[in-house]
Amino acid sequence: MILRASVPSWPVLVLAIATSVAIPAAQQQAPWVGTWQQIPPEKKWFDPWPYQKVTLRIEPWDDGLRVVYDMVRRRGGVTHIEWTGRFDGNDYPVQGVDYVLTNAYRKLSDLSYEIVVKVDGRAAAVATAVVSADGATLNVDTTEQDSTGRTLTTTATYRKR
Repeated sequence: MILRASVPSWPVLVLAIATSVAIPAAQQQAPWVGTWQQIPPEKKWFDPWPYQKVTLRIEPWDDGLRVVYDMVRRRGGVTHIEWTGRFDGNDYPVQGVDYVLTNAYRKLSDLSYEIVVKVDGRAAAVATAVVSADGATLNVDTTEQDSTGRTLTTTATYRKR
């Protein structure tokens, strides 16, 4: 008795190949997900720069994000701040500060998103986060007003670890 291997028809073969390619692509995470280390700024907003190390961790959460900042001060002590929310423009509370702080995230493109920061319900700053095309760098440009009403823009640069 001779056994013949059955050859699948071309539609089944195409579907099998398409499915095997689509599954990893669907599981691919957003480029900002991961652990990022801040590069100390050349032009310091504070003199002297108060942090020895700033680590930003962004991870998937439910159908949104969990963002964790750990900031190590020069003389010791760690400030730990957390935010969980979605890219829906709604205000979500920030944990780890002594005042009412909320962030509202909105996706701008596949490589960028916007954060509206509010203190006690009033807009305090707008930040735009952009991941480089190679996925190695995250730049966050923040615009806010100082106590005199002057507009200030700062940039924080992070490298992916």
